Amino acid sequence: MSKVPSLQINEMGYDMIQVAGRPFSLASTMDLGRIERVIIRQMINSPELFSYFSMNELQFEINIRKNIMESAKEMNESQVTFTIFENASCNPAYWTLTNSGGFLLRPDVQPSDAILDIYENGSLYGFECATAIIIIYYRAILKSIGKHHFNSLFQNLYLYSWHTDPDLDLHIFYGNHVSPGDVVYFNNPEFHPNASWYRGLNAVVLSDETFFGHGFGIMTAEQIKEFLNSQRFPGSMQPAYLANLITRISPVTLQKLLSIQSNRSSYKNPKIVIHHNLCSISSIHYQFYLSNIYN
Repeated sequence: MSKVPSLQINEMGYDMIQVAGRPFSLASTMDLGRIERVIIRQMINSPELFSYFSMNELQFEINIRKNIMESAKEMNESQVTFTIFENASCNPAYWTLTNSGGFLLRPDVQPSDAILDIYENGSLYGFECATAIIIIYYRAILKSIGKHHFNSLFQNLYLYSWHTDPDLDLHIFYGNHVSPGDVVYFNNPEFHPNASWYRGLNAVVLSDETFFGHGFGIMTAEQIKEFLNSQRFPGSMQPAYLANLITRISPVTLQKLLSIQSNRSSYKNPKIVIHHNLCSISSIHYQFYLSNIYN
């Protein structure tokens, strides 16, 4: 099972972050705040190699991770509610609620305004935890690139489960080390059939060994597992656990966002949407549905 690591730098030194082929050092000239340094230290502790062409690229990813955590905390403080797709709700001034429980951006609305409205008028919104993660990603990107560039990229948003705009690709993989801003999955394989939305929880890794999961709030891993275990069917033998599944915004997407040009073409091939009606599924579960369509 995955575990949030301590903040002590391991004996591997600074070799796990490389910029232009050279090891990165915290003594560099990057202007780092406290949260940024926590992110860097945990990346340094990772057995995974983080490689960047430039310091700007590294700094952009650190900023995205910080903004993912901030956006998760802001959602926790908002009045949005957790609900199943059948009972999903949104502000009709910004979104059209589809029969599948998804939110389709109105054509007369700026994408940035619609995303911000979820946070500002949260009492009008209800969605499940996979959709929450994608909203958090959009909010973090908006924080990172500003309204003008965000609106030029994401003109036809549709929020439903793990579905994303073509300009937002995800990197989904298995690993035993997480860093702040990663998204993990708490699996509850023997969930009670009368509460299928507790089959699991998608959660953002925060910088203080806690996690944000929509509908749960900010909790430790043990608190999340304890609650999920209370939602198992009688006689179940397998407890809930933190899976080693990690989801991030893909490196290709990060490079694209860093180099975005205001005059880019607005045309792009839309992604297929899988309307599965299963709340709280993992990112890899959704990718399985997609692979069956494309294959």
